[in-house]
Amino acid sequence: MKQDQLKGMTRRALLSRSMATWALAVSGAGFIAAPDAAWALEVAVITPDQMATLLQMARDIYPHDKVADQYYAVAVKGYDAEDSKDMVAAGIAELDAAAVAQGHASYLAIGWEKDRVKVLQAVEKGVFFQKVRAGLVTGLYNQKEIWPIFGYEGESFSKGGYIDRGFDDIAWL
Repeated sequence: MKQDQLKGMTRRALLSRSMATWALAVSGAGFIAAPDAAWALEVAVITPDQMATLLQMARDIYPHDKVADQYYAVAVKGYDAEDSKDMVAAGIAELDAAAVAQGHASYLAIGWEKDRVKVLQAVEKGVFFQKVRAGLVTGLYNQKEIWPIFGYEGESFSKGGYIDRGFDDIAWL
């Protein structure tokens, strides 16, 4: 990496650049594994490279530094199905073509988040992008394990509602 690229690099930029390297460790036998072996994702219908691209795409669409890759993997695992196979293949081909048009080898090969976002912006009106983005809203944010990261306690009806649980505890007003 050139010195001028490092100058002014934020923590987020450094993490996103390293994310492209370690989060997408594709193992040939049909699964993706984290380098520290904390989690792995087996794929049955789509290829491991396609799942790795979906995982990176999910992280770029809804970037949260504190949310681990395993939760993004759960969110996109549903695309590893026979009825999604053709859509995923065509969508990733479109994504890669947009990356090539911007001077990159493929979407997954782009090291900088800002460059991947430019590619996503080029395809954001397409059916594939919209389907993945919409699916992530529920696929990612409905996972109870990540709610504490965002400070969300879940539904309140069973706990007596929000009024008696801090809804009106505004100390700054």
